[in-house]
Amino acid sequence: MPASAGHRFTVPLRQAVGWARRRLLELVGGPARFQVIAILAGVMALDAADKGTIGAVAPELKQSLGITNTQLGALTSVSSGVGALAAVPVGALTDRVNRSRLLAVSIVLWGAAMVAGALAGSFLWLLLSRLALGAVTATSGPPVASLIGDYFPPGERGRIYGFVLSGELLGAGLGLLVGGNLAPLLTWRAAFAVLAVLGLGLVYVIARRLPEPARGGQSRLRPGETRLGERAGGGEEDAEQGPDQDDVARSAVREHGVRPDPALVLRRDPEAMSLWAAARYVLRIRTNVVLIVASALGYFFFAALRTFGVDFVMRRYGLGHVAVSGLAILIGAGALAGVLTGGRVADRLIRRGHLGARVVVPAVAYLLAAGLFLPGLLTTAVVVALPAFLLAAGSLTAANPPLDAARLDVIHFRLWGRAEAVRTVLRMGAEAVAPVTFGLLADVFGARAGNRAQGLMYAFLVMLVPLVANAVILFRALPAYPRDVATAAESEHRATRCR
Repeated sequence: MPASAGHRFTVPLRQAVGWARRRLLELVGGPARFQVIAILAGVMALDAADKGTIGAVAPELKQSLGITNTQLGALTSVSSGVGALAAVPVGALTDRVNRSRLLAVSIVLWGAAMVAGALAGSFLWLLLSRLALGAVTATSGPPVASLIGDYFPPGERGRIYGFVLSGELLGAGLGLLVGGNLAPLLTWRAAFAVLAVLGLGLVYVIARRLPEPARGGQSRLRPGETRLGERAGGGEEDAEQGPDQDDVARSAVREHGVRPDPALVLRRDPEAMSLWAAARYVLRIRTNVVLIVASALGYFFFAALRTFGVDFVMRRYGLGHVAVSGLAILIGAGALAGVLTGGRVADRLIRRGHLGARVVVPAVAYLLAAGLFLPGLLTTAVVVALPAFLLAAGSLTAANPPLDAARLDVIHFRLWGRAEAVRTVLRMGAEAVAPVTFGLLADVFGARAGNRAQGLMYAFLVMLVPLVANAVILFRALPAYPRDVATAAESEHRATRCR
């Protein structure tokens, strides 16, 4: 009888799992695509999990090492600051070496730095381990962006970026759950050790399951492909590029007769450009500069939220670790829905002829996020704050996929690694400044109010200003985007004829 009951339970469960698997493969376009997306999302998840863990174990770190809000912010800031400096040479390597191997080596070093952090006996030791961690953190951004460009058609990049960037949210959630539950039960050191073990597992998967694709789109995965690597090249020789009919942004620009900027059209292959020449060139592209600034300001707010969010919720609403974990899961679900929706909406709007969709959608998303965070921060009632934070998180994350896809639209594919490195410098610079700035603001406001929870609330209110500023600068950059897309297309066409 028990065996029969168990059988009746497991059969529907297997059927449900099978349906979910088929549906997921249908959404991403088949097993081969899912394999690449899952691995790249895993890479993004590692860094987010580490930073999420710092926020989750903040109370234990303060008690164990006797640190302040400013010092807590510094733990995240130093790794981001060093990462910003390391991003430039990593970008140059990305455009020239095997990107899969670069990712694998960097994660091995990342795991070693995490182990060193787990063994820290003082704030200084932990701070030094974060410096080492930051040196390898920057290796994820440029290779991931370049691999997305070479594995997936331009017309789907917004949607694909949504899947990959979901790794950041899942990683942050993992860090919150692992850190928030292991720290009270065992110690905050256990959370660091678990992440190091997960990193080593990802290294094995990358080495076995992520072949290096050919540059320039020769290895792009068609929907329905079941095996990865059949057409992947070593990245050394590229076949001649023809017009990409899947590039909805460039197709829309051609249909509207948008002309390129003659001063920015490249007349030779940019692979031979020096690092600094490439950096100067990508910073002359107005849309790229605006997208970099918008991304940096968005991550400025997100970094502060990730580091101090748990502490704020616990103090503001008087919740324990278990309640905060449940609240984080609900808000994380909203953030995940946003990151999976933003790119899809922008791609669909471009297909309908809205040239600037990958700029407009993020601008609107940032405005909504600021407007929704405001009532959530001001109330002391969880039932009011929860839906506000859930919708705000979805709006905030919805901006990232179209922004990332737009950057690839306006840059020659031979410059993706170096262009992403430039963006990573500014983005991680913002991430470096945000936590320590927020910590200082929270300490100052808390001292004046005589209440640390009030200090955190006032600091978060100040942090809403960059989100509104993002929307303004994106709307102002809207006219330049179609011209810069046309310029990138013309540059690739001319460079191909010169090869």
